[in-house]
Amino acid sequence: MAENGEEKLIAVARHIAKTLGHTDTMTDDILQIFSSFDNRFREKLTDDQPLERSLKSLHRQISRHLSAQHPIWSDSADSAAFLDSVDQLLAIIHEWNPMANDKSVSASLDKAEDLLQQAMFRLQDEFTTLMQRASESVDLTRHQNGGDNLGGYYESEEEEEEVDDDDDDDSGEIPIAHPVTDYGILIEALPAGIISDLHEIAKRMVAAGYDKECSHAYSVSRREFLEESLSRLGLQKLSMDQVQKMQWNELEDEIEKWVKAVNVALRILFPSERRLCDRVFFGFNSVSDLSFMEVSRGSTIQLLNFADAVAISSRAPERLFKVLDVYEALRDLMPEFEFMFSDQYCVLLRNEALTIWRRLGEAIRGIFMELENLIRRDPAKTPVPGGGLHPITRYVMNYIRAACRSRITLEQVFEEIIVPSASAVDYREGDDRALSSSSLAVQMAWIMELLESNLETKSKIYKDSALLAVFMMNNERYIVQKVKDSELGLLLGDDWVRKHAAKVKQYHVNYHRSSWSKVSGVLKIDNNAMSSPTGASRSLKEKLKLFNSYFEEICKTQSTWIIFDEQLKEELRISVAGALSPAYRNFIGRLQSNNDSSRHTERHIKFSVEDLEARISELFQGSSGSGGGRK
Repeated sequence: MAENGEEKLIAVARHIAKTLGHTDTMTDDILQIFSSFDNRFREKLTDDQPLERSLKSLHRQISRHLSAQHPIWSDSADSAAFLDSVDQLLAIIHEWNPMANDKSVSASLDKAEDLLQQAMFRLQDEFTTLMQRASESVDLTRHQNGGDNLGGYYESEEEEEEVDDDDDDDSGEIPIAHPVTDYGILIEALPAGIISDLHEIAKRMVAAGYDKECSHAYSVSRREFLEESLSRLGLQKLSMDQVQKMQWNELEDEIEKWVKAVNVALRILFPSERRLCDRVFFGFNSVSDLSFMEVSRGSTIQLLNFADAVAISSRAPERLFKVLDVYEALRDLMPEFEFMFSDQYCVLLRNEALTIWRRLGEAIRGIFMELENLIRRDPAKTPVPGGGLHPITRYVMNYIRAACRSRITLEQVFEEIIVPSASAVDYREGDDRALSSSSLAVQMAWIMELLESNLETKSKIYKDSALLAVFMMNNERYIVQKVKDSELGLLLGDDWVRKHAAKVKQYHVNYHRSSWSKVSGVLKIDNNAMSSPTGASRSLKEKLKLFNSYFEEICKTQSTWIIFDEQLKEELRISVAGALSPAYRNFIGRLQSNNDSSRHTERHIKFSVEDLEARISELFQGSSGSGGGRK
């Protein structure tokens, strides 16, 4: 470098002479004065090509490497010599640039830039070759070691052998990976020595202003690795249109694969790529950020587009639970998006993830709106046989009961929090949140109200008021029990449960009034008719005959009716027997005590008290195929 410093001093002297000299003779005189100070300068001051001589020397050295048919980095001595030549070339360009206004210097610098460009192109090729060779080495290691050098990510050795056998038919299919259960791992995608070599190349390319070219070479190779990794997770490359046109059972399977893939991507693959970028481009944060964005953008967009397609697809109620899976997966991964996609190049990807996550929330609210429409549109055409459970009751209650297993998520969805910035969003919901959300509670109460209104409309199909009461009692009881033994109870509260339990009791009363008040009325004794023994006997016999007719008719009819809940069924039977048996026993006693009719009493008494109670115990048995059972 001492020689370079001396040449630079000579160049400065020559530049001063040319600047001060108005004629060639004056310039020569000034140079003669400079040379008189030191004889060592005499020859060099009269030499007009020190830069050219240096460039010619470097051109010979660099050209020898450029013309090599084998990779320069296949030999450590060659790679070190090449980098040293590139360093010298960069140093000369940097040192001579201040004198670029000089025509001869400018011409030499142009040649230097051309040589540098050729060197950079070769470095880019060597960079690409190193990455490819390293990837092949990793793949070979994976095959030799049984397929688990990526922390349990790739398939087992047996599956590898099957894949090798299949390779003969050129199917081109990528094997599917084992499920990942441990997300606390990082993939060592490249050996440490290769990373060091890549860093040395990147250092020269960035210094020469070829940072974008270096980033591109890096990104192409690593992007292929990420895309193959997602394929190994079973994730297909599907357009949004293809996702929207898929059959629901197929889409369910794809959503399950997507949830697994997005977790592996955000918790293992992307952090590993981020770490690799930072190591290769250590000291060059902007280039590292750009490279990571270029590597991960395609895979990230693929993952986000799938979620977006799910968000804007059909909002049929049966899709709720899988949409919730996608929503929760993105929500739980938003901190990872925040951490890895917050730089100037990746922030758009992070914002897109946040937008799609919120769009999924809108989809969930839309699904509940569709559930409301389904309840409203359910027609009141055919009555349920025996007054049993209506299918809409069973469907709606089981649906929202299952939905409320994701109560915390649904509370978050229905809160619709508007915050000033993405960083203020509370992505993770847990025990520190309030146990109930008024907005979700209102939503559930509204669905209950719609369902009850729909059932009341349907109950009007029944012409028998007692059967109407049984129908409403069955469905209301089912609703109350489903609320009490699920998260719905926490949302709707004890007051709601008490209010609707009281409705069940009221329908119970209505049933008694409609069915048994007339029967009980027959058993009442008319004191005026009992004034004479003959009149009393006739009145009692007529009443008994009428009672037998009424009782037979009711028992025959109501034995086919349905009470789905065994406890409620038993309560109804006990209440009927409790109201009827004492009155009937008293009535029979009066009949038997009447002297005029005592001789023929047994002929008129069709039921003993025990028979009466046995017949009552046969009520609400239902008929085969009535469909009133509880599920």
